[in-house]
Amino acid sequence: MNLRDLQYLVAVADHRHFGRAAQACYVSQPTLSTQIKKLEAYLGVQLVERTNRQVLLTPIGARIAERARGVLNDVSDLVDLAKASGDAMEGDLRLGLIPTIAPYLLPHLIPALRSRYERLRPLLYEEQTARLVERLRRGDIDAAVMAVPVGDESLPYMSVYDEPFMVAVQHDHPLATKPTIDMSDLTSEHLLLLEEGHCLRDQALEVCQLAGAHEDAGFRATSLETLRQMVAAGAGITLIPAMAAEGAAEAISATGLTYRRFTGMPPSREVAVYYRRGSAREDTVETLAQVIRGLDAVKALAEAMQPEAEIA
Repeated sequence: MNLRDLQYLVAVADHRHFGRAAQACYVSQPTLSTQIKKLEAYLGVQLVERTNRQVLLTPIGARIAERARGVLNDVSDLVDLAKASGDAMEGDLRLGLIPTIAPYLLPHLIPALRSRYERLRPLLYEEQTARLVERLRRGDIDAAVMAVPVGDESLPYMSVYDEPFMVAVQHDHPLATKPTIDMSDLTSEHLLLLEEGHCLRDQALEVCQLAGAHEDAGFRATSLETLRQMVAAGAGITLIPAMAAEGAAEAISATGLTYRRFTGMPPSREVAVYYRRGSAREDTVETLAQVIRGLDAVKALAEAMQPEAEIA
């Protein structure tokens, strides 16, 4: 038994198809199938159920595949540890970000990393929370910038900023005339929200419940940009994270949108860098968190918590 055999088994577990698993491992399907059979013979148990339609792991096969994934992660961490022994901010950093953060944080973060750490190469993955959590657990990525919580208490994280929400309304909406928005102003309003799977949807729903607002069940967007367009068209109002609103400030007049802050302490979300405990990249993740906290755009979020300021 060798590490490559374990890689083949984990690939079969992930893809549930010999052809796709072989493609992911850059080998022929007969080669992968033969090695799986040899692994079964070595272990003395059946790992995979083969049918004409699909490939299923046996109960013991699933357990062994999960343990194999842990072994492969440990080996990968050993390699990363050796590479990072000289400089933690060198080499590839596989970083995930959720879609409601990536387009607004990265334009600030990437230039800062390039200017300070020339030998660090960020590899970026933009996906929803559940997928990033799965990737992080599997060792496919080193860290992920996500909103707290993510539904997995086993993953440690470093908090980097609190981001208040703002209300986005059409420029001629009655709420656009108010300097700030009180939670009670949202009562009976129809809020447009993102589709299932976005953590921002769950956070906005909590605000809806507190304010007595109602979700427009007939519309669910796949992105913040789609939400903006629907609000500009007069379909309803929505909540936008402050960094996303600031990033769109120059386009407000063109899109017909107005952003208003909440009166008093606004509803907000906590953003953090999640990582895998014991990873060789922990020092890199800690430095990354420090860089994010030091960004001007992040420091400005503290001011965005003040109700006196507004974007219009």
